[in-house]
Amino acid sequence: MSVFALSQAEKEAALLAQLTELTAHHRAHSPEYDRILSALGAPTAFGSVADLPWLPVRMFKTHDLKSIPDDEVFKVLTSSGTTGAGASRIYLDKEAAAVQPRQLGATLREVLGGKRLPMLMVDTISIIKNRRSFSARGAGVLGMANFGRSHVYALDEHDQPDVEAVKGFLEKHGGEPFLIFGFTFMVWQYLYEVAREHKLDLSNGILIHSGGWKKLIDIAVDNAEFRRRFAEDTGLTRIHNYYGMIEQIGTVFLEGPSGNSLYCPDFADVIIRDPDTWEERPVGEPGVIEVVSTLPRSYPGHVLLTEDLGVVHGIDDGDWPGKRFSVLGRLPRAEARGCSDTFAGAAA
Repeated sequence: MSVFALSQAEKEAALLAQLTELTAHHRAHSPEYDRILSALGAPTAFGSVADLPWLPVRMFKTHDLKSIPDDEVFKVLTSSGTTGAGASRIYLDKEAAAVQPRQLGATLREVLGGKRLPMLMVDTISIIKNRRSFSARGAGVLGMANFGRSHVYALDEHDQPDVEAVKGFLEKHGGEPFLIFGFTFMVWQYLYEVAREHKLDLSNGILIHSGGWKKLIDIAVDNAEFRRRFAEDTGLTRIHNYYGMIEQIGTVFLEGPSGNSLYCPDFADVIIRDPDTWEERPVGEPGVIEVVSTLPRSYPGHVLLTEDLGVVHGIDDGDWPGKRFSVLGRLPRAEARGCSDTFAGAAA
């Protein structure tokens, strides 16, 4: 069953009921969250999704926000903040740790199909060594690994390209559909450049990638150029960027088959807000991205104001129903962050 099935009107009706219930749940189970909403004078009933009270995503760097008792904490995820603000800490119980990868899988099945494919990871296996406490990058790698099989890592333990490993993977699996995952800048430096230099054929691949665009923009590689160069030099055309964050783990906004627009699964949505008035911006006008998701139940991360700028291009008029949007970059003076921007290997 598709998670890109509901029209925008149908989605908003469903989300409003579920997010209202979640807000009450978190107020009842997180004293910190309840204090914040009480200080804001937040109501208990809402006329639209846009009326729900949001938390700045940065609050997870400065406050321990959880809606479960300490003895039910099953896993703690940490973000990849790079400045003095610290890292977000996201608390999951066993139920959350099970639901979120399941919903991520439902989203990715839209482009991967129903069976697990051989998988080339554009990373190093050492990133997933600590199973209880992950960085955002490690959580991303481990989470995506569940959707593939016969995993091969494109980097060695010294964070250098393992060209022979990639060649061996392609010799064994390159003649059939296979999955590639990595963070965007690492995919460019450690897969595209290696594939171009060694004339590797990636034409049967499906690439899922995210984050780390800043370094590519600095060398004049935007999303369109990224797709064009991969297609021309490696044969890879099935490319899907996604937007997501550890503060809403399991929720990803996926690039549609046509490219250049991100889509919201039925259990999530985006709202673009004016950075001065915080009113919702109409289609075509850029602003600050707010993300909503019904998945966060173990911590109050269901309505979050990000530090990213974006724009909605259209509604119910693209590859899938609902809003289609783009991320334009970080807010001025916002903390520079990104899973691959913290990569400490040769990219630094």
